[in-house]
Amino acid sequence: MDSNGHRQGILIAFEGIDGAGKTTQVDRLCAALEGVGETVTRSKEPTNGQYGRRLRESAHIGRMSPLDELATFIADRREHVENVINPALSRGEIVILDRYFYSTIAYQGPLTGHHPCELYEKMREFPIPDVTFLIDVPPEIGLYRVSESRGDRPNEFERIESLTVTRAAFLQLKECADEICQINGQTDIEAVTHQVIDCLIPILEKKRCLKHWGCDMLLCSYRITGECTWPKERAQLLNY
Repeated sequence: MDSNGHRQGILIAFEGIDGAGKTTQVDRLCAALEGVGETVTRSKEPTNGQYGRRLRESAHIGRMSPLDELATFIADRREHVENVINPALSRGEIVILDRYFYSTIAYQGPLTGHHPCELYEKMREFPIPDVTFLIDVPPEIGLYRVSESRGDRPNEFERIESLTVTRAAFLQLKECADEICQINGQTDIEAVTHQVIDCLIPILEKKRCLKHWGCDMLLCSYRITGECTWPKERAQLLNY
């Protein structure tokens, strides 16, 4: 809550190479948060807008030049922030993104000669997430999941050599992006979800506790009188 008792918007991003398990964890976190009464807006990048459709087509018919690709991702994101992300945050909702600007940094940055932290500074024109979950798996596991578990044929963005470079760029981002929480994506689905929720709890506590100066679970009058629902939400999430 803010100082006026209004719910604050929360921005969450999921990142990682193809096949890391991002979409599965987005599904599970949306369900968990909606289960405790949160209003969740789910979105993804590239979007389904004009620029996003162009990017998706390029993955199958041939990629654009690196600079054109970078510019198209940025144009897509500007629309995304204006039309989806900022309005939902202003309504106090939780916005969960399946990829965000970190993917642009990790995939397009090496092709354009940008160090991840250099490009991160350029991306700060966009809203910075409260937390970004980097689900980390080796490229071999990611490609196996893409081709075997999902039954998809790897596209132009999914090659062992390029994914090795991309993974390294994601890991380098931790040097300059304090909001990144690295998750071991090689464990089972439930274990990954527990890692995500454990990392998210302190952020939710800060944004959802009625006492904006800090939560005291034991000596809280709001909790005792039932005015604050955060303790109940916390318990439900931890048991998800």
